[in-house]
Amino acid sequence: MRSLYVWLSRLIALGVVVQVLVIAWSAFDIINKAGDGVPFTEDTEANAGAAIHSVVGMMIIPVLALLFGIISFFAKVRGGVALAWAVVGLVVLQIALAFASFSAPVVGILHALNAFAIAGVAGMAGSRASRSDTPVAATAGDAGVRAGA
Repeated sequence: MRSLYVWLSRLIALGVVVQVLVIAWSAFDIINKAGDGVPFTEDTEANAGAAIHSVVGMMIIPVLALLFGIISFFAKVRGGVALAWAVVGLVVLQIALAFASFSAPVVGILHALNAFAIAGVAGMAGSRASRSDTPVAATAGDAGVRAGA
């Protein structure tokens, strides 16, 4: 379970990187098309970058985050449950910030900052799980007995 915990944390952080890449592609595609005289309005079909950003952000990362939260109960990583559920909470906040950004675009700044928080907390959780050789259930006395055995 610990290795699944680590891989989920990595996939979530990678998902954030993908989000940054595709939203940059989307923005530059809009600017490029606008420069060619193509109007971009509410009725314009979303470009590929925006479509990928929506799918990854509304479906893939939330599912990964929920799995991460559930797996955290079984992975026995010290502080792992709190970190995993912090990621879940940040993902929920990210979705709320995305919807708020449509009405108040300046909120998009918070949406971007929160994305970095998701990647950071997920990365920290995975790093902690990778470093930690001793499961939470073991005590200092148990570790001494194992070392002497």
